[in-house]
Amino acid sequence: MKSSSPVAERQGDIDANWLHRLRVALRRWHVGNGRDLPWRNCRDPYKVWISEIMLQQTTVAAVKPYFERFLKRFPNIAALAAADEADVLRLWEGLGYYSRARNLRKGAQAIVANGGVFPDSVEELLPLPGIGRYTAGAIVSFAFDRPAPILEANTLRLYCRLLGFRDDPRSAAGQRVLWSFAEQLVPTKSPGEFNQALMDLGATVCTPTEPHCDECPVASYCRALAEQAQSKIPAAKRRPEITETREAYVAIESAGRFLIYRRPEGQRWAGLWDFPRFELDVSATKFERKTRSHLEGRIATDFGPRVSITERLAQFKHSVTRFRITLDCWLAETNEHNDLTTTHPTEWVAPSEFANFPFSTTGRQLAELLVRGGCVSHPTDTRRVGHVTRSVRRSSTTRPKS
Repeated sequence: MKSSSPVAERQGDIDANWLHRLRVALRRWHVGNGRDLPWRNCRDPYKVWISEIMLQQTTVAAVKPYFERFLKRFPNIAALAAADEADVLRLWEGLGYYSRARNLRKGAQAIVANGGVFPDSVEELLPLPGIGRYTAGAIVSFAFDRPAPILEANTLRLYCRLLGFRDDPRSAAGQRVLWSFAEQLVPTKSPGEFNQALMDLGATVCTPTEPHCDECPVASYCRALAEQAQSKIPAAKRRPEITETREAYVAIESAGRFLIYRRPEGQRWAGLWDFPRFELDVSATKFERKTRSHLEGRIATDFGPRVSITERLAQFKHSVTRFRITLDCWLAETNEHNDLTTTHPTEWVAPSEFANFPFSTTGRQLAELLVRGGCVSHPTDTRRVGHVTRSVRRSSTTRPKS
């Protein structure tokens, strides 16, 4: 009886001969078409680990300079384990998803505490913070050249098209099908090089839109191509509904220094330093006087000192997951810098010292506005507020990265 499932049909076609021919075709293509990346041809598991964590939800182009700077500062696992969290976050600043950086440091400390020998199996790697099945498989195959299946964005798309898999590949059932296929694909000979070839093919040929099927070395094995369904496979990811929100930064100044605090666990950008930031009622922001009064009250409640908001400096627009945020930046003054009541770690910092602290992208952008506004040159000058305001009014709305 003919199976009613195209995937079952395809998996029934997969035998040792099919796998051998596909592997040969892919390896032959990869010799002249593999990507030249800084972390390639490297068997150091520490470097492979760093690269794989950085590449999670981040483009190769964005990762390259961060990878090189990170290794220069933390060349080995002992150096990373001994580092202050703030130093690690400062080097990560701008790359986003900061829990990755904190987990790298925690993972390094766990490895050092267990003798400093990098785990060489998927089973030993999985308990480390921030390491899932894909990352563990990538480290094992790339660094130790041991067979381990991989499944990430590029290979997910490639596998779906090879199999003609039309269901949701991110569902539990879809993941079972694709991981099973990945286990069949990976060879015992040079599995690291083969896994890299799979990823390179997905990244450069089997692309999300308009795949280059005429250039694909495994086109004859592709069920999606045979069915002319490349544009429909894999099934599109459901996009979350966008929520518009309004927030406010307040740069509180006292004697030429600004109040910053370290964001606690459970908040966005935990562990980074930031200016006081508050959610606003979108409807209430139409009335500036009401907004100022609300922010002055929140600062007194959440941080302690009574402040006077003097100017709106700028407006940023950025996105975090499903939230599209309009962020107003305000300048405030206080003489009560010793009256802090918050339990969060806080500092009064001169603009010339901002570079010593890790900020979120928007926090760094506000810090740079304050520096460019004349705070460094005139830290106690009463003209400073005018310098800041005139500087930012020339370009008051920007769109930073989240």
